[in-house]
Amino acid sequence: MLLLNPAFFFIVVSLFLGTLESRLTLDYYAKTCPKFSQIIQDTITNKQIASPTTAGATIRLFLHDCLPNGCDASVLVSSTSFNKAERDNEINLSLPGDGFDAIVRAKTALELACPNTVSCADILAVATRDLVTMAGGPYYPVYLGRRDGRVSRSSDVDGNLPKPTMPMSQIIEIFEKRGFSVEEMVALSGAHTIGFSHCNQISNDLYNYSKSSNYDPQYNPRFAQGLQKACTDYEKNPTLSVFNDIMTPNKFDNVYFQNLPKGLGVLKSDRGLFGDPRTKPFVETFAADETKFFKAFASAMQKLSLVGIKTGRKGEIRRRCDQIN
Repeated sequence: MLLLNPAFFFIVVSLFLGTLESRLTLDYYAKTCPKFSQIIQDTITNKQIASPTTAGATIRLFLHDCLPNGCDASVLVSSTSFNKAERDNEINLSLPGDGFDAIVRAKTALELACPNTVSCADILAVATRDLVTMAGGPYYPVYLGRRDGRVSRSSDVDGNLPKPTMPMSQIIEIFEKRGFSVEEMVALSGAHTIGFSHCNQISNDLYNYSKSSNYDPQYNPRFAQGLQKACTDYEKNPTLSVFNDIMTPNKFDNVYFQNLPKGLGVLKSDRGLFGDPRTKPFVETFAADETKFFKAFASAMQKLSLVGIKTGRKGEIRRRCDQIN
């Protein structure tokens, strides 16, 4: 059996990360689009003020872009008559329109100021960070210089994104495939401190759950009854939704984690975080200490923003975010 010298392994990993970061820089657009940061911030600020659900929608869009194929804005591409794109995969059909709209608006403004210069992938990464901060969450540096992917296939999404109904082992495995620890996965789940879920995603947990209980007994009873009332017409109205954090729905904080031990997790995967011995200790840590949650979340988001990136000739600068050039 070949044994690698730990020091040698460390050097190899360091060289790899150094090479990755050498392709991306924090000031990538300093000369080619000096107002890059300001234009994105102005655009998404206006969007968030007009539609307060934009922050949660954009964070989810970013996660759904990065996990399957890397952060290459492939989730933004529209389907054509000969290709079903990622955004039309069943799991992505519930992605809120406000996230897509925020990126389109930012891209339009940037194309006027700096034509054919800024990638949609970079816009999505920075807009997500700015919206997290705007909602009260932590700031973290975003390296820039990503290219947009030239491929977007619905089939690439299957099995690469967590579903609320998945067992915790499967959710952990999806993140582990991309190099994320259990702690990082729990921290990223904390994005549910803002945003909402559609009632049709939780209907099986709320109505006729079992012979002994009408709803999932992991729910707080009063909370379950409130959700049942809020979601009564979900079959007639598929857009019906509920906030993921009923206490502070538009504020990025650690209240989401404080809700879980009380049975106030909306999705089955939320409740599973407190019920599984692998994830429960991190839920308790983040519930007790917002600073630790913010630090872990910022670190995990920065790591997520570097997953599977394309640079140079491996990608392109799309003229429109919804179309490959």
